[in-house]
Amino acid sequence: MNEKIKLGISTCLLGEHVRYDGGHKLDQFLVQTLGRFVEFVPVCPEVESGFPVPREAFRLVGTPEAPRLMTQKTMVDVTDRMAAWAERRINGLGKDSLCGFIFKSKSPSSGMERVKVYHEKGFVKKGVGVFARAFMNRFPLMPVEEDGRLHDINLRENFIVRVFAYSRLREMMLEYISAGDLVEFHSRHKLLLMAHNPKIQREMGSLVAKAKQIPTQQLFDSYESQFMTALKYISTIKKNTNVLHHIVGYFKKDLSSGEKQELLELIEHYHQTNVPLIAPITLIKHYTRKYNKEYLADQYYLNPHPLELKLRNHA
Repeated sequence: MNEKIKLGISTCLLGEHVRYDGGHKLDQFLVQTLGRFVEFVPVCPEVESGFPVPREAFRLVGTPEAPRLMTQKTMVDVTDRMAAWAERRINGLGKDSLCGFIFKSKSPSSGMERVKVYHEKGFVKKGVGVFARAFMNRFPLMPVEEDGRLHDINLRENFIVRVFAYSRLREMMLEYISAGDLVEFHSRHKLLLMAHNPKIQREMGSLVAKAKQIPTQQLFDSYESQFMTALKYISTIKKNTNVLHHIVGYFKKDLSSGEKQELLELIEHYHQTNVPLIAPITLIKHYTRKYNKEYLADQYYLNPHPLELKLRNHA
């Protein structure tokens, strides 16, 4: 991929003063670290739909399933205005080749989940922001997260894995010539899929095996759905340990008894949470180069995202 991956993002997270009180919610990790590898496409639903800065705060009112967007004090209903703008903006974003979106948590326009919805007796934290709901309905398979959840290292790593994988998937589909392209793509992602959902990974093998018999668009639709659904499952220590032991099998004719013992001990240290995932992965990369294991060298499991993000240093 020669161009940076495009990610939609709530504008305030970039440090822009667009919030109702004239403030911002700059996220240093997103801007300073992730921003080195992606191109952000900022979106502020409230400002872009014509509301000023500063402005009266909004809130969701009614039921979580179909809330209205209201001004907080004067109780003016601005739902239809926001929804009309959102439809136009999302149509435009659909042409922008986005590979994910990072929403502002708790926002009545951009919150992905657990947004307060007020009613006559108080509120419930079961709402979704008006723009966020419309976006996710339009792009149900696209990776999305919100800034608050990205403070969790496992959710952060899972989101970024999905973003880079989604970008590779889109690139493959654009350049698709024959079923062999999908076979190669799937082969390179086999261990990554196994680390997230081995059941779906096995089911996808059957789909890929029938690739020549399925119309291309139908094949893409089915594969994309299974691929992104599998990766949405969090990769756990148990699942990673299983994959690491699976990888050891590729070296059964190569490793000396001492090398094998060293690798198995490191995997066990990871399993016992004494070392992070990057430790056994680094040793496996070393053996992959030493013993010229081309299949493993091509596996995205070993390099799912830029090393500089240091996501596996804590996993």
